[in-house]
Amino acid sequence: MLQDFPIELVIAIAVAAGVALFAIILAMGYIKAPPDTAYIISGLRRKIIIGKASIRVPFFERVDKLKLQLIAVDVKTSSAVPTADYININVDANVNVKVSSDPTIIKLGAENFLNRDTTYIAKVAREVLEGNMREIVGQMTLEAMVNDRKAFAEKVQENAAPDLNRMGLEIVSFNVQNFTDDQNLIENLGIDNTTKIQKKAAIARAESEKEIEIAKAQAKKEANDAKVLAETEIAQKNNELAIRQAELKKEADTQLAIADAAYEIQKEEQRKTIEVSKANANIAASEKDVELKAKEAEVKEKSLDAEIKKKAEADRYKAQQEADAKLYQLKKEAEADRFQREQEAEAQKAEAEAAKFARMQEAEGIAAVGKAEADAIRAKGLAEAEGINAKAEAMKKYGEAAVLEMYFKALPEVVKNAAAPLENVDRITMYGDGNSSRMVGDIISSTTRVTDGLSEATGVDIRSILSGFLGGRAVSAPESENEAPEAEAPAEDVSFEEVPEADEDDNE
Repeated sequence: MLQDFPIELVIAIAVAAGVALFAIILAMGYIKAPPDTAYIISGLRRKIIIGKASIRVPFFERVDKLKLQLIAVDVKTSSAVPTADYININVDANVNVKVSSDPTIIKLGAENFLNRDTTYIAKVAREVLEGNMREIVGQMTLEAMVNDRKAFAEKVQENAAPDLNRMGLEIVSFNVQNFTDDQNLIENLGIDNTTKIQKKAAIARAESEKEIEIAKAQAKKEANDAKVLAETEIAQKNNELAIRQAELKKEADTQLAIADAAYEIQKEEQRKTIEVSKANANIAASEKDVELKAKEAEVKEKSLDAEIKKKAEADRYKAQQEADAKLYQLKKEAEADRFQREQEAEAQKAEAEAAKFARMQEAEGIAAVGKAEADAIRAKGLAEAEGINAKAEAMKKYGEAAVLEMYFKALPEVVKNAAAPLENVDRITMYGDGNSSRMVGDIISSTTRVTDGLSEATGVDIRSILSGFLGGRAVSAPESENEAPEAEAPAEDVSFEEVPEADEDDNE
């Protein structure tokens, strides 16, 4: 049957089967060891693998594991151990051991600890280390061990290392934790050192305190010197400040005196201006009053001419002139009151400007104290003199106004008395034109003679005063009958009748 297949195909199948079998064997025998574990292959061959891969032959070789991690071992003496100086002590140490990775030593480790856990390894190592540690304790004095723990640890390591190596172990670290004894001898060993240290500390402290006191004294001295120097400078500065304040106060007092003097000067100037303005206002008021009185006198004088007119015309004209005169009087009174208010306003304005100027003069200080006082006294005298002159002039004008006022008040009575005899005449008949005018002229002439007599008796030229206030016009009769002011109506029981002109011998 095999003869039916080609030889080449048989060979190919055999090769493929061999390759497949080889691949299966490789897959089953492939192993890879981690860095902390050693794989030990035994059987056809003996091989140790750490941190790399390898192939074992299935069924013919086996693989065992050996842990290479650190193993902490707490080594304590189970009982007190006498030292070289016969002092019983207990030692407590912390040791780290591991299975050595050295090819020679690891073979011993594999023989002793293959497939063993770390607890078992730690137990074996603890017993070995404790024995070696007890041996070293007996070789050293207590003081030597306490003072040099590193030397003790090195001696224990040197003494225990061969024993551990023969078991496949190595010491990684050895640290002595503590030495103890029941008699507190180790504690007493430190008393002398403690005393020495305390002595040195006390000496150092005394030296430090001495240096501190010296430094304090030096600092206190420097502080006192600085304080004295500072107080001296402060006193000097205070003296300079007091001198400067005195100088500034002197300058301020001088400027204040100058300003006060200037204020007094301006005050006197403004007072003079105010008094002059008031005097002018009084004079103007008096002049307006006199002018009004003159107008009233002129009106009353013209009323004498109105008496000769017809009663109906006189009544009509009287009403008209009364209204005009009242309107004129109100107008003049309003003008006089307005003028007086304007003068008062000017005076108040002058006072305000004076106060403003005085405040400006206070700040500037324009003159010396002595000159200012002299100017103030001189200005005050001039102001008082001008005020007196203004008052005298006003009184003079007011006196003339008073005379005119009395004259105008008395004038109607004079005219009335001059015409009184006509009240007893029942009828007067005049012939010829102009006789009535002559009759009025006689009445006016009588009034004029009374005025002249009054001027001679009092020594006051009434005509001159009246002319001065009327602008130089002489007192005369009105130019036309239409300009005649308010007239006093004639007596009701007197009537006039004018007849054509006849011979002069026929006049009654």
